[in-house]
Amino acid sequence: MMNKKSILKYLVTATLILDLNASEHYTVDELILISLKNSPDLQISQSNYEASKSRYDTAFAGYLPQVDLEASVGKIGMSDFINNSDNMLDGNLLVGSLSLTQLVYDFGKTGGNADNFEYQSESYLMQNIQDISNKKRDTKSAYYDVLQALALIDVQKENVKLNKAQLYRSKKYFAAGIRTKIDVSDAKVSLIQAKLDLKKAEYDLKTTYAALDKIVGFTQLEQEYTVQSQELQLDSLYESLKPYELDLENSILYAYQNRAELKKYQSNIKAKKAEVEQASSAYYPTLYVAANYTKQEFDKLKTLSPENRWQATLNADWNIYGGGSTMSQTQEKKIETDISNYNYTYSKLSIKKETTDAYINVNRAKDSVELAQSLVEVSDEKFDQASKRYEYGLSDYIELQQARQDYIDAKATLIVEYYNYYTAIATLDNAIGK
Repeated sequence: MMNKKSILKYLVTATLILDLNASEHYTVDELILISLKNSPDLQISQSNYEASKSRYDTAFAGYLPQVDLEASVGKIGMSDFINNSDNMLDGNLLVGSLSLTQLVYDFGKTGGNADNFEYQSESYLMQNIQDISNKKRDTKSAYYDVLQALALIDVQKENVKLNKAQLYRSKKYFAAGIRTKIDVSDAKVSLIQAKLDLKKAEYDLKTTYAALDKIVGFTQLEQEYTVQSQELQLDSLYESLKPYELDLENSILYAYQNRAELKKYQSNIKAKKAEVEQASSAYYPTLYVAANYTKQEFDKLKTLSPENRWQATLNADWNIYGGGSTMSQTQEKKIETDISNYNYTYSKLSIKKETTDAYINVNRAKDSVELAQSLVEVSDEKFDQASKRYEYGLSDYIELQQARQDYIDAKATLIVEYYNYYTAIATLDNAIGK
């Protein structure tokens, strides 16, 4: 497990951020840094951790001496029983008292309480780190959605361009008497449909930007930034993919060692064991030293009460019988410890499945990119053949339109599968705690 200094250093580094006004064109890494600073859910998670550290400090204070100072000033009256018992005398009174209490040994009451809050604090810290990892995954996923939407707009623009060219060609063929008017009408319908698809793609881009705004924490009413887009070479997308550096077995082992969620459950188990120690300590006494010094000053009265006194004692507080509450509380805490162990085991099983699913999705997406790229190549070839057949009068417009649409759909599918691959990698990285 990482020590606290390393973890805190990681958190500080992760939350460092460039001036938001320095750039309106963001890379994915810049968006991640902004999200780590802006996101209210991460701020809540960080605040929970800070509050847990304060609770530990409060519990640890039980080891330290407790010093109290009390001062009083006022009037006092009493009978002068030495000279005249019926005579009432009054005067001014000043009293000061300084006391100290120091725990000697309490058989785990204070230690168990302090350990409990320390491990709870570690649990909140691990949750905060897991939340950071989740935020990185979500930011990457939203970023890839934007890139995908941008690339699909380019595909739909190409579709509009192809349909405009086809409409122009259909009109020429009709004017030359080669084709009928129905081909012109079909071309017009196809162009309108292509423009409609382009408009839908443009609105999809706005939706993906809105989702990215929420995840990153941009609150502006108007979109004042863009993301760094990619220039895709569709004929070599598959070759550009890098295989994942870990195999499935090592991915699961890596997750067991580094997933913050598992470390959170480990801290919860330690906290529950500390609660068992704290509860069972009620069987034993609490030993402590107490010291007190009191000074009194009277301006007129002479009393039998000493003006200065001190005392120092070694004390033992011991509840001999509490109606069985200690046994019940101890048993309850032991059961809660067992539950924490079960939760830890269940979490390992869940993380194993999550990692396995994510690893399979990475490989599935990679294979899909390869097949989608082959589909684009074949569809392009088929579209070229259909164009020539239509030009030579060997086929009708429906065959040409179907080939063109298959080509456009194949390119769109390739883009979707390409970004699915990178989203799958982000999910796998998150699953193993990378």
